Amino acid sequence: MQNRLVFWALFFLILVAEAYGYVAVRTAFAPATAAGRRGFAISYWALTLGLWALCFWAAATRHDGAVAVKSYLLAAPLLLLAAKLVVIFPLLLEDLTRLGRWAARGFGEATPGDPGATPLTRSQFISRLALGLGAIPLLALIWGMVKGKTDYQVRRVVLRYPNLPASFDGFKILQISDLHTGSFNGNTEPMRRAVRLINAQHADLVVMTGDLVNDRSEEVLPHIEALAGIKSDLPIFSILGNHDYGDYVAWPSAEAKRQNLQQLAGYHAKIGWRLLLDESHTIRRGADELAVLGVQNWSSHPNFPKHGNLAQAHAASGQAPFKLLLSHDPSHWEAQVLGYPDIDLTLSGHTHGMQFGVNLPGFKWSPVQYSYPQWVGLYEQGRQKLYVNVGLGYLGFPGRVGFLPEITLLELRRA
Repeated sequence: MQNRLVFWALFFLILVAEAYGYVAVRTAFAPATAAGRRGFAISYWALTLGLWALCFWAAATRHDGAVAVKSYLLAAPLLLLAAKLVVIFPLLLEDLTRLGRWAARGFGEATPGDPGATPLTRSQFISRLALGLGAIPLLALIWGMVKGKTDYQVRRVVLRYPNLPASFDGFKILQISDLHTGSFNGNTEPMRRAVRLINAQHADLVVMTGDLVNDRSEEVLPHIEALAGIKSDLPIFSILGNHDYGDYVAWPSAEAKRQNLQQLAGYHAKIGWRLLLDESHTIRRGADELAVLGVQNWSSHPNFPKHGNLAQAHAASGQAPFKLLLSHDPSHWEAQVLGYPDIDLTLSGHTHGMQFGVNLPGFKWSPVQYSYPQWVGLYEQGRQKLYVNVGLGYLGFPGRVGFLPEITLLELRRA
């Protein structure tokens, strides 16, 4: 019932945005003649409906054929919608002002004969102002598609623990997540650039927290050589994310789906990563130990899989004094992980920061926060900490605004 209400609320919002968007463009730029205005209206709505039709077609077939092209077809009407949502506010204010005038003394507009008439009417001015404001998110989203999606950022975080073994004081963990290699459409340059940036951090341990591909294992093939260039003296650990299981593809058989996952596990090994499937690995420095646990995808959300077995991975970690858990979906933390108080640090991804939002010091906002209480950055409860990486790749919308692709460098220090 709640999902249905959300759907209809969004549908109504889109209709209002489209209506106000049309009014703004018509008022600002429509021809003066009746025939010109009629042709303008037909052309505007034909283009708008055509873009939405292509968007729905691309969404229905997004896992087949030209995936990269379809991602741009999906993005086109959404870019314009973002601008139209901003357009609503000044035009709505203008309409409310008119309504107030009408309630006070009757509704009417100035005519060319009125003393206060100007070549640019009030309505035209407000419409052009609204369109100018609407251009701000439109240009931001276009920048996100051209530049932002591969504008890799290094986030440095210092974490302090009273129980951290002395030999691991200053231990640096580098986290990458959500590579979504299928979205790069075979272009290997961005991934090579990311690997150079990863190696420049000289981390002690490198981990990858899921979603290597979008759907199919072969998507990673063009990038194996680049990813194999990540340098680490310790094993590089990886886990699976929800997209790695191929759940969003109509496979010809259950066996084909199983083989896809098996091939993907083989590609992790070919890159040189150790894929942790509900298991644990112990890192030793002298007499000190640190356990790295890795679980398969587990989500508290009903639309995502619950493959992981945390109890099994935890049992394998033994009595290690410090435990690091790799779990793709951050909703796992509150649902299960906090029930294991000796898991000190959990690293997750999955949310992408929705690839859109406001990311300022002291203030972060993205629509994804209404579905995930833990969606970006660091969270703490008692001694336990969770860090949510917004991902290195992108999915669906071929861009990033606000939450740029992230390489996280976490330094462990004794409190």
